[in-house]
Amino acid sequence: MSLLLKNINTDKIPQHIAVVMDGNGRWAKNNGLLRAIGHKSGVKAVREVVQACNDIGVKHLTLYTFSTENWNRPKVEVNALMELMVDSLTKELAGFMKNNVKILTIGDTEDLPKRCKRKFADVVAMTANNSGLNLIFALSYSSRKEITSAVKAIAEAVLKNEISPEEINSELIDKHLYTSAIPDPELLIRTSGELRISNFLLWQLAYSELYFTPVLWPDFKKDDLYAAVIDYQQRERRFGKTSEQIKK
Repeated sequence: MSLLLKNINTDKIPQHIAVVMDGNGRWAKNNGLLRAIGHKSGVKAVREVVQACNDIGVKHLTLYTFSTENWNRPKVEVNALMELMVDSLTKELAGFMKNNVKILTIGDTEDLPKRCKRKFADVVAMTANNSGLNLIFALSYSSRKEITSAVKAIAEAVLKNEISPEEINSELIDKHLYTSAIPDPELLIRTSGELRISNFLLWQLAYSELYFTPVLWPDFKKDDLYAAVIDYQQRERRFGKTSEQIKK
């Protein structure tokens, strides 16, 4: 058993971890390989993190898989990513079923190529009755677009006299987000040493603990996830209160 795993407090496990999986391209460059190989190697890290979350009892894991900005990358790389997602879902489905993993998606999946969109829909349907880890793929995702869509939907409801402006609050906004059925992340992990959120879950991360690591995503292992959780467990989460209030 990992020494880090032994040091985790099982009474303080974050129920939702979000991950910005960064560094595939740099990992490939460092190893003299094509960027597509870096993305393929990143799939192994996904497997490691899913297993690690299962090991410690995390309930929700959201992976920033493909942003709306990623559509601006070279077409050959985008196509390779889409094919990789289809291939990976096909290969990993048996493992998802064996480990009781439920697959969900957030984002504008309508923008995905038909084959990729269909594969995700199939896997979501096939794992719908699983009750273990909820593995959430953020696909063609933009937090600003998510919030803008929520604002538009609420504004339309006001115009139709379905709600009044006075009824608009954070709970109502929550209900109009992609993540309406998912609790906010307690912990955000970003790999590769970059220190930014990159338009990811901007509303939902309001009180999340942020953990940045220089490890490139393809090199991210179970122990790296455990280290992030241990770091999280050593922090005092005050939600605007003082330390004295929290300790009462």
